[in-house]
Amino acid sequence: MSEPNAAEMTSSLGLRLSWWLAVQSLVGLLIVSTIVYVVSSSSQDKRQVESLQQKQAIVNHLLGEVDAANDLAVLRHKLDDFFLGHADLRVRLQGPANEVFYENSFPTASSRPTRSIAYEAPVRINNVPVRVLLELDTTDDRIALTQLAWTLGVSALLGSALISAGGFVLVRAGLSPVRGLVRQTELLGASTMGQRLDGSQQPRELQPLVHRFNGLLDRLQGAYDQLEGFNANVAHELCTPLATLITSTEVVLRRPHAADAHRDVLESNLEELQRLTGIVNDMLFLSRADRGAKARSEQIESLASLSAEVVDYHSAAAEEAGVCFSIAGDARLRCDPGLVRRALSNLLANATRYAERGSDIVVEISSSFDRIELGVSNRGQTIPSEHQSRLFDRFYRADPSRSDAVQHHGLGLAIVAAIARMHDGKAFVTSQQGVTRVGLRLPERGESTVAGSEAH
Repeated sequence: MSEPNAAEMTSSLGLRLSWWLAVQSLVGLLIVSTIVYVVSSSSQDKRQVESLQQKQAIVNHLLGEVDAANDLAVLRHKLDDFFLGHADLRVRLQGPANEVFYENSFPTASSRPTRSIAYEAPVRINNVPVRVLLELDTTDDRIALTQLAWTLGVSALLGSALISAGGFVLVRAGLSPVRGLVRQTELLGASTMGQRLDGSQQPRELQPLVHRFNGLLDRLQGAYDQLEGFNANVAHELCTPLATLITSTEVVLRRPHAADAHRDVLESNLEELQRLTGIVNDMLFLSRADRGAKARSEQIESLASLSAEVVDYHSAAAEEAGVCFSIAGDARLRCDPGLVRRALSNLLANATRYAERGSDIVVEISSSFDRIELGVSNRGQTIPSEHQSRLFDRFYRADPSRSDAVQHHGLGLAIVAAIARMHDGKAFVTSQQGVTRVGLRLPERGESTVAGSEAH
């Protein structure tokens, strides 16, 4: 087998699943990382505000202890003692003329991030209002937040990569049953038509696929067997008349004959040629039906009247076979009258051939739900169930000896089934307790009526 190209790899189900898993995991981890970052940043902001508020309360308390100008030195000393070790906090006390009463040492780089509050103190110094500025250096918090962002981002990328790799391995392992099915299908061929896919070890999700595929193989095998049988039957059906034509022609050519003898041979050859023409025409009709040809639509007011015409045509054959015809029921139907006559004629010929002498052959017309049933029933030998499903196959005969192959070539019921399909209907057969009923069900497009029986 050839190696898959780049396009096939790109469209691989395993790769697509792995990529989607990687993208989804990356998006999920990024969302989680973003939430963690936002919560951490909000927590830092809240902590910084609380810290400034605590320092504000302390400064207000110390300012409240100042009663006179002499206490200003004591205030400065207390502020220095309290804020010793708080290098990240700046405290500035100033008057309305921007005179500075107190200011501790604080880094003054303009690029350093800070958070500050400014307010007017509730007390006065030297009888002048005091404005307080508290400024907190947030550089360490900003660095920690940046490190957290990088850590979360890298962790999301690494996590998605690990999840993608693990997902690829799991997907590949999960698709191993599919590869097993592929290997089984590679072993299928014309020489192994009876082989089927083994779904016993497949997961539940693949069981319907295995069953559908095996069903398709069953239908293919049935079609293949039917085609093989069709070829053999065609060869058999054409071989007999061709051999008769060749033999009779050779006999005439070898010895001189009178004009009457030549006429007999030519008449015999004409019969065989007509039989061959009938076979070919029937095969062409079936071919058109198989290609989806549809019947034309025409309103038939009475199926019983149409059936009576066909019954009259077969009256001579019925008299010779010692059977009687009768028609039961009636209905209106939109159909192709010529095709329905042909189907009914085939059904009557088939029933006449196999009915018991002295019995009745009944053309039954009935309506059920949205279907019209046109069937022909006769009394005779019960058809085994294994033969009933194949009665509408081409050239099929329940009698393997083909004792009637000269008169009948085995396409009559196949044509009935084809005519039913051309009307979007279906052929049917039932046979039990010596009564066989064969016919077709057609879509009902007219009003059905109930009528009595008419004997012929």
